[in-house]
Amino acid sequence: MSRAVLSLGSNLGDRLEHLRLAVRGLREVLLTTSSVYETAPWGVTDQPDFLNAVLLVESAADDEWDWLRRAQHLEREAERRRERRWGPRTLDVDVVTVDEVHSRDPELLLPHPGTPERATVLIPWLEIEPEATLPGHGAVSELLAALPETETAGVRLRPDLALR
Repeated sequence: MSRAVLSLGSNLGDRLEHLRLAVRGLREVLLTTSSVYETAPWGVTDQPDFLNAVLLVESAADDEWDWLRRAQHLEREAERRRERRWGPRTLDVDVVTVDEVHSRDPELLLPHPGTPERATVLIPWLEIEPEATLPGHGAVSELLAALPETETAGVRLRPDLALR
């Protein structure tokens, strides 16, 4: 049995439909979904805004590598092209955590690097799991509280958009 936190993002094409594609693709293992949030791009800023969400998933059969393969499969279904690091994308599915697994494998770093500094992940994650902890980093609520207001202010709830 494994439980994973997955972060979704899209800023090309029908952004909401790309997020919904991921939700549909994970429906048999999906525990819950966050609301949809809109955020400015991070890293490479000359691109459209993102829609973001976080999913909690669970499976008796999947380990961390299976979650990575599922994420990559969903990105391929959305015809993602990796042309530029942190560049625009139809769908980005990041494996944020899988239970308490730590991995330094370059193909699967766990917890996902940068998570402690990314309000785009922390805010939706806290919405669906208020007592969440990021392995090796502590309570997600404390990580979020430590971020500058400029980081959190750019994460806007989109109550007009639904994943299901």
